Amino acid sequence: MINRTKAVFDATASTYDADRSRLIPGCDTFYRWAIDLIPAGAKNIVDLGAGSGLLTILIRNRFPNARIHLIDFSTPMLSLAGDRLGNDRNITYQHANYVTEPLPDKLCAVVSSLSIHHLDNADKRAIFKKIYASLLPNGVFINAEQVAGPTPALEERYKALWLQQVRAAGATEPQITASLFRQQEDRCATVADQLLWLRDAGFADADCWFKDNRFAVMAGTRA
Repeated sequence: MINRTKAVFDATASTYDADRSRLIPGCDTFYRWAIDLIPAGAKNIVDLGAGSGLLTILIRNRFPNARIHLIDFSTPMLSLAGDRLGNDRNITYQHANYVTEPLPDKLCAVVSSLSIHHLDNADKRAIFKKIYASLLPNGVFINAEQVAGPTPALEERYKALWLQQVRAAGATEPQITASLFRQQEDRCATVADQLLWLRDAGFADADCWFKDNRFAVMAGTRA
């Protein structure tokens, strides 16, 4: 299957930020869990698939002295991130496909938000291993992610409930249409599978810390 994720996100970058809060039920809690799981005192953090920097700005606010490195393969999205984050000498940007490019090393934390689910399962497992190798001992990987239902019936319920939730939150039909367009490239995996793959990659204490319907925050620690 051809992965068109880059083209899809390049095409919808201009509306992405405005859509996000209405399209993620429990958006504030979802992101807060991702931030709360970063180790106190973290100095070197990578935001993997950083997009427009929505998660990055929250990390910067919590960790004002950390060095943060953003990686994304969409130039329009990274441009939005640069506009959001401003002139900060401790923030760097890399236009790259993190599946094929090496990651920085000796990291305190790697965070990712709504990015890895665009990879096929083999690439998910490979990136988990690559992330593990990039971390310092006791470093943490946090994946705030869209996940699949554990059964086909629950997957259909997830989708139906999501539509109810986002419409109740005030999402417009054009916003929903844009989201469904992006979802064409989704390759979501279950929480259970991803926790297994994290453990296979070497992560200790792999767990799901938050879950609301199809949105989950998972994390693991390099021993």
